[in-house]
Amino acid sequence: MSNKKIGVLANGLWDLEWGRKALQEIDYLICADGGANYAALSSRLPDLLIGDLDSVSPDSYQQCLKAGCKIERYPSEKDETDLELALLRAEEKARELGVREIRLLGATGKRIDHFLGNVALMLGYARKGYRLYVADSEQELWIIHGREEIRGTSGQQLSLIALTERAVVTTEGLYYPLNKGVLPQDSPRGISNVFLGGKAVVEVHEGWVMAVMINP
Repeated sequence: MSNKKIGVLANGLWDLEWGRKALQEIDYLICADGGANYAALSSRLPDLLIGDLDSVSPDSYQQCLKAGCKIERYPSEKDETDLELALLRAEEKARELGVREIRLLGATGKRIDHFLGNVALMLGYARKGYRLYVADSEQELWIIHGREEIRGTSGQQLSLIALTERAVVTTEGLYYPLNKGVLPQDSPRGISNVFLGGKAVVEVHEGWVMAVMINP
């Protein structure tokens, strides 16, 4: 199994200082349209720029051309969003490298409809066996199905949100414990739990749960 990191950069909110550090960890970067503007600002041009390219600035586009980035342009009227296209290419690269995680940056903030669409993509990829690991300067989001050990710090907040009609969850190492407790999709019961120490265990026996860990 490769330890290479694949990243997809979308056109959501971007913290430049945080983003520069985050992009340094990415081995293969795909930018969905205007995400290339953030990549250029962060001194990390993409390996692939994809989308209808209506949001990328002329300067960022020229930087990508000069750097030899691969560019795939699609019509603006299409079934897939630019991010969906970028994730399809990321999935192909993941199969090639033998990895199951794709880091998704610039995918929060700005338009709430886009973010909710991104949550749908996270769930769809989780069901295919891939993890879309969404991160920004404030939090990290991913989907859990099964048992997982999570590293954190004492007092750090972790929310567990059911993405299916119900989720049955057991936790260890959190202030509010669950023992095969039910998290309904229409209730915020799992919001703002707290690490007691440096790690927690979350086991999702039934359903799919989004974990949201707030950066300390």
